Amino acid sequence: MPELPTGTLPPTTGAEPEPADGLSATSRSHLGRLLITAREHKLATAGLVTAIGLTLFSFIGPLLYHTNETGTNLVLANLPPSAAHPLGTTPEGRDEIGQLMVGGQSTLVVGFAVAILGTAFGMIWGALAGYVGGFIDAALMRIVDALLAIPFLFFIVLLASITEPNLIIIILAITAASWQSTARLVRGEVLSLRTRSYVEVSQHLGARHRHVIFRHLVPNVVGTVVVTATLSMADAILSYAAVAFLGLSVPPPATSWGDLLTTGINNLFDGYWWQLWPPAVAIVLIVLAVNLLGDGIHDMTEHRHEVR
Repeated sequence: MPELPTGTLPPTTGAEPEPADGLSATSRSHLGRLLITAREHKLATAGLVTAIGLTLFSFIGPLLYHTNETGTNLVLANLPPSAAHPLGTTPEGRDEIGQLMVGGQSTLVVGFAVAILGTAFGMIWGALAGYVGGFIDAALMRIVDALLAIPFLFFIVLLASITEPNLIIIILAITAASWQSTARLVRGEVLSLRTRSYVEVSQHLGARHRHVIFRHLVPNVVGTVVVTATLSMADAILSYAAVAFLGLSVPPPATSWGDLLTTGINNLFDGYWWQLWPPAVAIVLIVLAVNLLGDGIHDMTEHRHEVR
C-alpha cells in the first residue's frame, strides 16, 4: 500500500464512527437536555422523592416497625403520643403509625390501579374515536357524555348499598367514574394529530393504520397520557378518601387514610387531635407530590417536543 504524504489524512468512507455507548449525537443531545430539565425542575424531584418515601413507608415500614394491626386492645385506646406510641393510638387501641402504614397500602394501591386502568381504557377509547371519526366518533363520545352526566356521589352511594365493599370493587368504581376525561383529552389530541402533514403523507403512501397509530400518533400522545395518569392518581386518592365517608371502603381490620381521616374528624371534639392530623398530612403530601411530579413530566415532554 503506497504511503500517504505527510499531513494527509486517510480517505473516509462518509460514515462517522459509532460512539462507544451506542447512542448517536442527536440522542445524546436530547438525553442531556432532558436531564438538564429534570435537574432544573426541583419541585418535580421533590414530588418524586416524597411519593417514593410514602410508598416505602407504607409497604416496607411494617417490616421494620412491628405492631399488631389486627387485634383490638381497649386498654390502649385513644392514648396520646408517647415514647411507646409516637403518634398515639386509635379508638381500637392500635398504634397510629402502624395504621398509617396499613392504610397507605390500600390508598396507594387504589391510586396506582385507577391511574393505570382508567388512563389505559380512556386512551384506547379516545384514540379510537378520534382516529376513526364519523359515526363511531359521535357514538363513542355520546356514551362518554352520558356517563359524565351521572353524579359521582350518587353512583358511589348506589354501589355501596348493593355491594359488599372490597378493594377490587372500589378500584372498579373509581375507574368507572374517572376514565371519561382521559378519553376526551386523547380524542382531542388525536383529532389534531391526524390532520398533520406527516400523517396524511404516510396514509397516502399506503401505510397501514397500525403503522400510523404506533409510529406517529402514540409517540405524540404519550406525554399527555403520562401527565393525565399522574393527575388521575391524585384524583383517585382524593376520591377514595371521600367515599370512605359514605361507607365504601375496605372492611376492618384493613383501613385506608380516608378511614383514618374519618375517625379523626369524628373524634376531634373529644380532644384526640393525633387521630386527625397524621392521615390528613399523608393525603395532602401524596396528592401534592403526584401533582408536582405531573407538572415536571409535562415540562419535560414539552421540552422534548421543542428540541425534536
